[in-house]
Amino acid sequence: MSATDGSLSAYVESTIIMTTVRVVSPFVFTFGLFVMFHGAESAGGGFQGGAIVASSIIMLAFAFGIEPTREWLDDSVIRLLVGVGATTFVGIGIGALAFDGAFLEYAAYGISHGVKYGIELVELGIGAIVAGVIVSLFMNLAGGFNHDSGGDDA
Repeated sequence: MSATDGSLSAYVESTIIMTTVRVVSPFVFTFGLFVMFHGAESAGGGFQGGAIVASSIIMLAFAFGIEPTREWLDDSVIRLLVGVGATTFVGIGIGALAFDGAFLEYAAYGISHGVKYGIELVELGIGAIVAGVIVSLFMNLAGGFNHDSGGDDA
């Protein structure tokens, strides 16, 4: 399909897809958080939950277009998500060292149910990292390559 200026357009607006994604994506996002939280007690965890959360955001990009999604979810927000996830993971691990435990030894905190809470926080941190990296990769690849922005070809 050609746009009015003669360039190819990959985005085609579909009311059915937009409505379906508008209804389904909150449930997919919530399911991703559920998988992250239950990584300590059942199948799943931060990586799987982060991938599911990222897929809900990618669904929005497919339904409403890459550029509107990129404007809504700024690159600095994605970087912040990855940074907070990494800080959470490292903070929980180093915090255990401060209480004379090993890295990520949750029992060193001496809190009732500390192991459970520590694992859940680490899983959320990993989920934030994975979701941020997947969304960032998708947005960068969807943006295409600019051949005019770099070095010599000679």
